[in-house]
Amino acid sequence: MYRRILLSIARLRALSFLCVAVLSLLSVNTYAANSIDGIRVWPAPENTRIVFDVKKKPDYKFFTLSKPNRLVIDFTNTKNTVALKNLAVNDPRVKLFRSSVNKGKTRLVLELTKSYQLTVFPLAPAGQYGHRLVIDLYDKNRSKKNVSKPKKSVGDIIIGIDAGHGGEDPGSIGGKGTYEKRVTLAIAKKLQKVINKEKGMKAVMIRSGDYYVNLNRRTSLARDKHVDFLVSIHADAFHTPGPSGASVWVVTKSRAESELSRWLVNREKKSELLGGGGGVIKNTSDSHLALALADMSKEHSLGVSFGVANNVIKELKKITKMHKSTPQNGNFAVLKSSDIPSILVETGFISNHKEEKNLTWSKHQQRLANAIHGGIKKHFLAHPLTGSYFASVGYKKHKVRSGESLSVLAKRYNISMSKLKSINKLKTNSLRIGQTLKIPRTG
Repeated sequence: MYRRILLSIARLRALSFLCVAVLSLLSVNTYAANSIDGIRVWPAPENTRIVFDVKKKPDYKFFTLSKPNRLVIDFTNTKNTVALKNLAVNDPRVKLFRSSVNKGKTRLVLELTKSYQLTVFPLAPAGQYGHRLVIDLYDKNRSKKNVSKPKKSVGDIIIGIDAGHGGEDPGSIGGKGTYEKRVTLAIAKKLQKVINKEKGMKAVMIRSGDYYVNLNRRTSLARDKHVDFLVSIHADAFHTPGPSGASVWVVTKSRAESELSRWLVNREKKSELLGGGGGVIKNTSDSHLALALADMSKEHSLGVSFGVANNVIKELKKITKMHKSTPQNGNFAVLKSSDIPSILVETGFISNHKEEKNLTWSKHQQRLANAIHGGIKKHFLAHPLTGSYFASVGYKKHKVRSGESLSVLAKRYNISMSKLKSINKLKTNSLRIGQTLKIPRTG
């Protein structure tokens, strides 16, 4: 009898251990229902973006603490698989990442250097990315910090250079794994150097490193930096490897009609989803693009945009194949500002195997930069901005009117007839009414 009682007790204990084990397994399985599989930190001049790659849609809560400044994120039923030790090594805003596990929650604590404006939002799967939780830490004085002082050198024409994509948004990816964001930044930096070597021109970068800038913010930064003209650099892509060649785009009030333009505008919208950001997350239709185009109403801005586009195309034709030989129309948000003339240059198709190779070749990148610079320079020499250095050099145009002769014009503009003939490649002294002549600027 006693032995039977002992056996019963032993069986109950074994059963209880089994129940505990099963419950433990169930607890572990529930706890591991989601996981943090990657953490990426993107420092930028005015903000830091932290992206958590999660297996499933994140269930989270967050709050901030002061003295010292910390951001705390609690992930429910989530396991962290990422090493945190070196994540903040190169970031000016986050000093340290640390984590703890308590009651089925993984808590991640970000120790911050000071207090920041905070944005936290989840992103659904898009492109090569799955579910994500995005945290943006913005400098509180960023608007003041990025407003540059009035131009010290009044004669400089300020050229804004916008390297497409960046950070969380890689842009298009070539067959050999080339990221568009790296190609555009490499060309942009080369263009910056070429422009800054040109007397009378100055380049400012909208994006100078591998970080994401919201499309609307790009035009705001251009305005803050007193940009006179904005050039946005991209690399084309299509769903087949066949198309090739460069193209130059300007914005108009008409909707994009060609298959390629619809493809590119749709790609821009998808890139916004890859990079994240409020405007496009809240308005997933393309109505915001149509509204943005309404800003582009000034005839002057459109005229300058088309003028530069035509000159850039002429220069690009000398060094690469063109996909389109005339300026194309597209509803690109980065071109929307009515007070800043602008173009978007597609430097080639990254989806084309040959052009993907060329776009990663430093020498070809330099040729593209030289061509873009050459086209911009030609336009502003022919149509210089008032008060600019270019207004005192180069040429202005004169349309011949009735009663004007070569000798009359030479005397009026204080230039010899022989030089006037040479500049305009005239074989005789005869002029025709309506003929356009180039006249050297003397200041």
